[in-house]
Amino acid sequence: MTVTDLSPSELWQNFAALNAIPRASKKEEAVIQFMLQFGNKLNLHTMTDDIGNVIIKKPATAGMENRQTVCLQGHLDMVHQKNADTDFDFVTQGINMFIEEDWVKAKGTTLGADNGIGVASIMTILASESIAHPAIEALFTIDEETGMTGALGLKGGLLDAAILLNLDTEDDDELTIGCAGGIDVSANGKYKTENVSLGFTCFKLTIKGLTGGHSGMDIYKGRANANKLVNRVLLNAADTFNIQISVIDGGGLRNAIPRESFAVVSVAAEQATAFVTSLKEEEQILKNEYQYTDPHLNMGVEKMESPQPVLDPAFQFNLLRTIAACPNGIYRMSPAITGLVQTSNNLARVLVKDGAFTILCLTRSSVNSEKMDLAKTICYNFELAGATASFGGSYPGWVPKPEAPIVKLMSDLYKELFTADAHVNAVHAGLECGILGTNYPDMQMISFGPNIKGAHSPDEKVQISSVQKYWPFLLEILKRVPEKNQVL
Repeated sequence: MTVTDLSPSELWQNFAALNAIPRASKKEEAVIQFMLQFGNKLNLHTMTDDIGNVIIKKPATAGMENRQTVCLQGHLDMVHQKNADTDFDFVTQGINMFIEEDWVKAKGTTLGADNGIGVASIMTILASESIAHPAIEALFTIDEETGMTGALGLKGGLLDAAILLNLDTEDDDELTIGCAGGIDVSANGKYKTENVSLGFTCFKLTIKGLTGGHSGMDIYKGRANANKLVNRVLLNAADTFNIQISVIDGGGLRNAIPRESFAVVSVAAEQATAFVTSLKEEEQILKNEYQYTDPHLNMGVEKMESPQPVLDPAFQFNLLRTIAACPNGIYRMSPAITGLVQTSNNLARVLVKDGAFTILCLTRSSVNSEKMDLAKTICYNFELAGATASFGGSYPGWVPKPEAPIVKLMSDLYKELFTADAHVNAVHAGLECGILGTNYPDMQMISFGPNIKGAHSPDEKVQISSVQKYWPFLLEILKRVPEKNQVL
């Protein structure tokens, strides 16, 4: 059985068609054209705005003309991540999907269920001639994953909907009504290099096999950060051995917990054997610490023949301590909502090579003032190491409105359909609703979706049975949208 054989068939077929299109954040040209062609082929009002968002409008079905207009919203881009040993070109290839028991997965790459399942759902409703619904405004935003520039660039006046259904959360028993805001923190600089000392042996140190995951949704799980672990190993080694570092290269996207990192390091030849032995001991310590969160953690060391230029000793000393001092993970839990992370930071990318270094973080918080305070703290830390630190990509949080009529409607409907209470919550992740609400403050908003695990990592998977639960829930919501000017 292939993915297109699954039920609901139209939804999965649309997901497969979408996943055949390369759609990395900030490289959405192909998927924008794909969506424009999709809307135009249906003879629906189809357009792009100035920033590249696609809007497709469909009239209400017969008998639903007097209902409130609904905006169905999802983002076109997906996180492009692959395992180091996977041969795959995201620029030219579509995602290779397969079915394993109750899950759809990808072969060594991210799956794109975030937010492809939501987009495919909207496509299915737009194309259907049998689904009852009020007037629909389908909003497909761009660049959600690396800056939310699509949502930030959406102007007021383009949408008339009274209700927005954001199909971009990852637990099918949750109705999300609030989220954290975020800001990118970047540090860059130059450093002096030297030739490696005579009589030194060069090694490549690699940490891989970590669980990774979403730097917002999964940050509370205490998973290992590869950048932090490599830095820790190097610091410990520097306390005992005479080491000279050539390269540190770890992590990738800001919104993904780093899974892999490596360093090229030279050590005095007479210390080489003891150095390798110490790394094996360190690996076992890390395996013990992270046995529950990162059971596949692996630290490898291999000898290299050609050592590269190394860091100036003073810079090496300062850099390792600066990275060690950078906050990572949970900074503060919410005092208002039990179990909710309020503020966090992800040390997402560390690249030190050939006289230049770059360090990238994503700081999140549902409290803007605390978000900025932590971001400034991180900047100050890097500035002390001689870096030029800057902010970018700031976006607001989404303030919960539990009293909104759409929350009651969907909560009651969930209990009716599934004989259980939905979890109405806020999440420690960036959703576009907070941004969209700045230009559409009167629009009621809520976010929901099927079970997706391992988003932003090659372990990403979407549960088939959960999609089959979520889909009729979505269709029933559309049937029960209240009439215009009706108060629930």
